[in-house]
Amino acid sequence: MKKITIFTPTYNRGYCLNNCYESLKRQTCKDFIWLIIDDGSTDYTRELVDSWIYENLIEIRYFYQKNTGMHGAHNSAYEIIETELNVCIDSDDYMPQDAVEKIISMWNKYGNEKVSGIIGLDSYQDGRIIGTELPRGLDSSTLFELYYKHGVTGDKKLVYRTELTKRYPYPIFEGEKYVGLAYKYYKLDQEFKMLLMNEILCCVEYLPDGSSLNMFNQYLKNPKGFAFYRKELMKLPYSNSLFKFKQAIHYVSSCIIGKNMRFIRETPNKVITLMAVPFGLILYCYINAKAKVGNTT
Repeated sequence: MKKITIFTPTYNRGYCLNNCYESLKRQTCKDFIWLIIDDGSTDYTRELVDSWIYENLIEIRYFYQKNTGMHGAHNSAYEIIETELNVCIDSDDYMPQDAVEKIISMWNKYGNEKVSGIIGLDSYQDGRIIGTELPRGLDSSTLFELYYKHGVTGDKKLVYRTELTKRYPYPIFEGEKYVGLAYKYYKLDQEFKMLLMNEILCCVEYLPDGSSLNMFNQYLKNPKGFAFYRKELMKLPYSNSLFKFKQAIHYVSSCIIGKNMRFIRETPNKVITLMAVPFGLILYCYINAKAKVGNTT
């Protein structure tokens, strides 16, 4: 059994998936499986992957499903993965050639059942680190504490123990295709810390059709998913009132978008949510305005 599964959710990304494949071929350590979750592609992704499987240079598994969105693809990956560790590398990203070697070396030295995995760095393709480095002198932390206690910014690469990522599956809302992936990560934060590694594990390119660059439209198309995510963040036992208030603003906005007028009854914190109503209404108007501008440019 290989040590780690690198899984890649993809949807009509045949035009850029090759960069990820080439980077995996160059890995100095081949102790991995590449699992491709094809989330309903209608382009030439299947034919492309079939050609790579035929080359037999790395171990590849391919799974096709109807389009359910990024979180649905993650659900499928976690159901399939059997290796001890896993890491998600998006279809428009790639790994430095020694990334797998560094992950496995770190885990063999320090990995244990008291931690949920490893946090490493993402970089732009020119080598600049996205956001900040991880705190020096700190060996482990929860993801939440990194961002809200230690002031870390920017996307980071998360390597998890597979048995843990099988917990807390993302809900699927009919007609919607988005739930914040951090829902699962913050759930695991309640039980485990993660090892910190100030090494670049993934090189990122934010393409125009990526979900992170279409966030305002995502808000409008997936209000139930966004409301669920914000409601769950309000429940976090280790968050402060200001954090919960910010989540309540987004929760109110998403409920207005989704025409859910039961949001006061359904919120985990009625007082904070009532205080957030006027700000949520303002955010709702802002999101609508920004989405309209974006769709006309």
